[in-house]
Amino acid sequence: MAFGWIDEQAEARRRAGLVRTLRPRAADSPLLDLASNDYLGLTHHPEVAEGAARAARTWGGGSTGSRLVTGTTELHTELERELAAFCGFEAALVFSSGYAANLAAVTALGPHGSLIVSDAGNHASLIDGCRLARGERQVVGHADPEAVRKALGTHQGPAIVVSDTVFSVDGDRAPLAELAAACREHGAGLVVDDAHGLGVLGDGGRGAPYAAGLAGAADVVATATLSKSLGSQGGAVLGPRRVIDHLVNAARTFIFDTGLAPAAAGAALAALRLLVREPERAARAREVAAELHARLTAAGLEAVRPDAAVVSVRAPSPEEAVRWAADCRTAGLAVGCFRPPSVPDGVSRLRLTARADLSGAEIERAVRVIVETRP
Repeated sequence: MAFGWIDEQAEARRRAGLVRTLRPRAADSPLLDLASNDYLGLTHHPEVAEGAARAARTWGGGSTGSRLVTGTTELHTELERELAAFCGFEAALVFSSGYAANLAAVTALGPHGSLIVSDAGNHASLIDGCRLARGERQVVGHADPEAVRKALGTHQGPAIVVSDTVFSVDGDRAPLAELAAACREHGAGLVVDDAHGLGVLGDGGRGAPYAAGLAGAADVVATATLSKSLGSQGGAVLGPRRVIDHLVNAARTFIFDTGLAPAAAGAALAALRLLVREPERAARAREVAAELHARLTAAGLEAVRPDAAVVSVRAPSPEEAVRWAADCRTAGLAVGCFRPPSVPDGVSRLRLTARADLSGAEIERAVRVIVETRP
């Protein structure tokens, strides 16, 4: 029977407690949200919503084609220019998603004959980029610059090191300065995904590369998403102009994909300008994360100390993690639930995202629900 193996895999997932389901949310959900990646609380900000609406009224509902045909509007180039300037890079290129941006950066910068060194804790989009790239790949231990150095020492020729800046599961921060030093010893490039750093780390939220003194360096490329701190949708690659020009000519997820919808570009640009005007939002997101961690650990839960805005709370098993998240939801709190294969170490977690717009009362309520519903 066609696709008969799907039933076997479905049963295996059911037995392992790993079945995933879609849960449509209402526009006016009453849940307190600690599950989304809206770190700065900008998704529903009036200026961001108006930026999206104004762009749609001006440019229409879609971009009408790939970026190299009709899909590049003046709005896209405006967003790229301001995003690059804010983050401290020479140039930027906007994609339809952060996933597409990561695939583009890794595949276009890891050609045949090159070496790609990838952190074991990297996001799936970076992992998929490594798999699709034609270069040889080596996976090294998590946040281990010495392992990176050793891997680079085994190869003669072009090489890149690929890492998240803030890892999405536990929210820990990569040792960017040490990674850059290892790269420079071997003439390798550093490609980092700043999806969870932009808007949270660095001066006024300029990102982890900026905070590490690497923004604008000739051997550093950063990717980012517009769907987290900037409250919109889409992705970007930032780096030297010659790298960006290379992506325009070589990155398949840029050349063959429809351009980002104008509404998303307009929302992201409005959010970026708001962040420039209100840089204190970045520090507030970090403060909320630190307070959540302190209160949860004081209550006896095992939580990873956050380096940005992600707070990871360990659960006893996949089944209990799912039940815990469901009980939180019943009590009015939305939290993330990470289980294998989404977690590299096989340990299930509740994943909480701190938001800059959370009040003290909302933080207290969230902690109370999580503690009272623990397995």
